[in-house]
Amino acid sequence: MVVAGLVVGNHGRELAMSDTTRLYVDMFWEMIDDILNAVLFVLIGMEVMLIAFSWSLFAAGLAMVIMTLIARALTVWVPVHYLPGYFKLPRGAGLVLTWGGLRGGISVALALSLPSGSERDVILSLTYCIVVVSILVQGLTVGKLAEKVTGPEAGVADGSEATVASDAKAS
Repeated sequence: MVVAGLVVGNHGRELAMSDTTRLYVDMFWEMIDDILNAVLFVLIGMEVMLIAFSWSLFAAGLAMVIMTLIARALTVWVPVHYLPGYFKLPRGAGLVLTWGGLRGGISVALALSLPSGSERDVILSLTYCIVVVSILVQGLTVGKLAEKVTGPEAGVADGSEATVASDAKAS
């Protein structure tokens, strides 16, 4: 059933919808996504007021941010950097993808779904630290990083030097 839904959803969209209908359907789902993200972050904001942060949790949160970036670099930057022919990405794309790996709503929603207890509060505090740094620091600097690493001399496989920069700003 799932395969049938994917096939019909992907191919039926091209065959059964006009360009205008496709545009309006896409805009509708983007609006629903924005509304649900806004609701999620309002709920997150209300929940964060109930959590008691301590300096030790803050320090552990910063350590987790560094560990998260290292893990992201190992799983994204290393393959992109050492297998450039396989991925066919512009120069600097691995760095932008590593830095632009924003973590947010899903991480907090998963942490909020844990059963109540002291462990939940610790995991939730650490998750909030990672999400706040990710959104405020990485989110606000990824565009500038993309512009810096994709200069005019950047070799681009698909012919568009602004691809990485525009993709990074869109996330």
